[in-house]
Amino acid sequence: MGNLEHLYRQVIMDHYKSPFNKGLVADPTYFTVNLHNPSCGDDMTVQIKESNGIVTDIRHEGTGCSICCSSASVMSITLKNKTKQQALDIIHDYYHMLTNEPYDQTILNGDALAYHGVAQFPARIKCATLAWKATEQALLANKEE
Repeated sequence: MGNLEHLYRQVIMDHYKSPFNKGLVADPTYFTVNLHNPSCGDDMTVQIKESNGIVTDIRHEGTGCSICCSSASVMSITLKNKTKQQALDIIHDYYHMLTNEPYDQTILNGDALAYHGVAQFPARIKCATLAWKATEQALLANKEE
């Protein structure tokens, strides 16, 4: 295993063991979406809070493999404090990275790049995208501007 692969594996395990923004809040100003991946059993609930078109908070809670749960943590810190459009652009670049399509590395950076290797394992792409898809649905459904 190369140094970069080792680093990426460590990033994933760090987010899995000590996730950021984990835990849901009982606050009606948060928009909530739950998604389930029946093929592997991953289950993820994501909450977003927007104010004036900015994603001010993202929370997540779920069960699943290390890729699923760690990517929720990475997603929450990657998209927090972004505009709705910036967040959607980052989400789409993340999807492109996972399917070996061209993506803009200038907006998709940091720990999100640790999932680049998932593209080699098509069955794991759903694991890596579950929280991101829930967030995308929440952003598109939430009419907060």
